[in-house]
Amino acid sequence: MMTTTEAYLQRLGFADRPEPSVHSLRRLQRAHVERIPYDNLSIQLGRPDDVETSAHRVARGERLGYCFQQNTAFQALLTDLGFTVSRRHGHVWTDPGDQLGDALNHLILVASGLPTDDNPGGHWWVDAGLGDGFAEPLPLVRGEHVDDGFRYEIGAGYGAQAAGRPSGPAAWTFRHDPAGVFAGVVATSRASDPIAVQDAHVRLSTLPDSPFRRVLVVQRREGPVCLTLRGCLLHEVTADNSTTTELTTYAEWRAAFERLALSVADVSEPEWQTLWTRTRAAHEAWDAAGRP
Repeated sequence: MMTTTEAYLQRLGFADRPEPSVHSLRRLQRAHVERIPYDNLSIQLGRPDDVETSAHRVARGERLGYCFQQNTAFQALLTDLGFTVSRRHGHVWTDPGDQLGDALNHLILVASGLPTDDNPGGHWWVDAGLGDGFAEPLPLVRGEHVDDGFRYEIGAGYGAQAAGRPSGPAAWTFRHDPAGVFAGVVATSRASDPIAVQDAHVRLSTLPDSPFRRVLVVQRREGPVCLTLRGCLLHEVTADNSTTTELTTYAEWRAAFERLALSVADVSEPEWQTLWTRTRAAHEAWDAAGRP
């Protein structure tokens, strides 16, 4: 019988246990975002999955969830593989007025002890749960970073190379590529322990005003392409091109879940039909309002 880590690696396409290195870290994150979609389907169905058993769901071939679940699972994998990983409090924002907010809505991971010529501090931002974010870890060095042609910026950090700080910088800011679905992230040393994450998860997965309750989202990388199903729209975005397809029938909408490789064996037909009716009605109301 395989261990959780062995089954997790098999799902990521690894035949052998990788050594803790920058090369392995890059391969692991890219495999994760290409093979395990980011999603809020369980939240939309009114039965959100928990956070702490996330790695076991990956090993069983099940749906994983959104950032808290994605990065909790990924941290467990990386730690078992011998990487040194710490957490940061993440605040994802789109509206500039929310940039200085302090609500925990994203779990950030930092892998340390992996210096390179371009990243002498050896600290890497690892993230399997940023939706349409970077496909490979970013060096925690201020400036612009390019990944699959997308351009990201890390700035305003405190100790960008974290000299004398074994777990990396305490805080930094992040600007997403203009093609991204959100504007940026503020990383800080505020609480991001399992209790803080669980409290935030309960808030974001159950409160009616949570964006994760309002709109269905599934995202996956397909090489350089960011695939996003948002409600009834399927977006395919690269660094220099984007297409959007409106899914007007139930069959088209269900086929999008297959394209995104989301595990849905636990979803009943009545649940699908109820979710489709609600999602399509919300889309039509949004369309009638001028797509604000």
